Amino acid sequence: MAPLRIRYQTHEFGAIDIHVRTLRDNQEFQDINGEAEKLGISSATWPLFGIVWPSGQVLSHHMLDYDINNKRILEVGCGIGLASLVLNHRCADITATDYHPETGGFLAQNVALNKGRAIPFVRTGWADAASELGMFDLIIGSDLLYEQEHADLLSQFIEQHANPSCDVVLVDPGRGNHAKFSKKMVSLGFDHSQHKPINTAFLAAPFHGQILNYCRN
Repeated sequence: MAPLRIRYQTHEFGAIDIHVRTLRDNQEFQDINGEAEKLGISSATWPLFGIVWPSGQVLSHHMLDYDINNKRILEVGCGIGLASLVLNHRCADITATDYHPETGGFLAQNVALNKGRAIPFVRTGWADAASELGMFDLIIGSDLLYEQEHADLLSQFIEQHANPSCDVVLVDPGRGNHAKFSKKMVSLGFDHSQHKPINTAFLAAPFHGQILNYCRN
């Protein structure tokens, strides 16, 4: 099996540079011990964790000046973890989670690239039993609703880890699955609003998605 091809990128956030080690492209694959296969991750979906996607960039820029004071923050489905790295640079109390078995290793190396504090990471699935992650004041994620059934799984996972007073911020690229998720979140006591990102000049192509906001007090 050919070794993974890796690339290094720098993402600019005003005066802040965040360096990331990613897969070269979405054709890379390496599952030597079959760990991903055991988790139901196919060769086609295996590389998706290791790419910086437009929704992740939008979320990261949104977190650049988001109010994080006294908030314990969870990034769900962090992938390469760009938003977590931005928040870590801001000295936020950030924890990251993802289902993919390689994510934690990439995140740790990216933290080291940016000379940051270690970011706590837990590999868990949305349908897994209680994960000991604990409770959070702010839960964030990007491009999570790519299947219809994810609305139920994600809302249940968020409820499991959301404090009674909690904000949830998701960036959705417009896959058409967020209406069902929003109904689930409203049923859990969250108010819902959404808006288009104001500035996406950092993206290579127009962004047609939304920033979804859920607030429970």
